[in-house]
Amino acid sequence: MKSINRLGTFEDVLASAPQDVRLICLALRTLIQELHPDSVEVPRPGEPSAAYGFGEKKMSEAYAYIMPQKSYANLGFFHGASIADAHPALEGTGARLRHIKIHSLEAVRSPATVKVLQDSIAERRIALGLDKA
Repeated sequence: MKSINRLGTFEDVLASAPQDVRLICLALRTLIQELHPDSVEVPRPGEPSAAYGFGEKKMSEAYAYIMPQKSYANLGFFHGASIADAHPALEGTGARLRHIKIHSLEAVRSPATVKVLQDSIAERRIALGLDKA
């Protein structure tokens, strides 16, 4: 994973997160790295979130983000609306964004979480012309 730390680090994103949420965020980051070893991470402590994708452009090259909350981690998908039909657990009503709330370490590696990440990676790969549909 290549991390672009111009705005800050992943540790900066987690700075004010409770310990249990911090552990969930770290596990999500590890899962993303396993599913997409060449991913580009862009931490944005001001939001606070970290985006993951094929480049550093958040709304075009990124497919997911991790955002710590008070009692859970938000695993968001920049283009989640395009895969929402296959993933009923996705929440949100925006034009593109969708997310799931990860409340436990066990939920990080659930089949549903893994599948939605795999599908979001595949969606961006196709949208960016890196793979054929």
